[in-house]
Amino acid sequence: MSSLNHNAADAKPADSGSPDAEAAKPLCTSVAECMDAYFRTLNGHAPKTLNLYDTVLEQVEPPLLRATLDYCDGNQSRAAELLGLNRATLRKKLTQYGISTR
Repeated sequence: MSSLNHNAADAKPADSGSPDAEAAKPLCTSVAECMDAYFRTLNGHAPKTLNLYDTVLEQVEPPLLRATLDYCDGNQSRAAELLGLNRATLRKKLTQYGISTR
């Protein structure tokens, strides 16, 4: 089990017999597993980046924005609301990552 704190307050448990049970695990679990795997691959060496926080955000934000836009059928106002951002901030991030909208 990961040493990272897992908080699954928003996660809904899946029916363990359903084919989507693995996909329905809490997001924090997936992130913790990925970070644990990343640190294992370092094998005790220092990461190449000195700013791991920004590196993780740069890796996580684009798929988060794309998935949220897809979920909201490209509606930027709805996506911004769901993300807890104002629309201008969302548009700035879309431009920053070169994400085009429909």
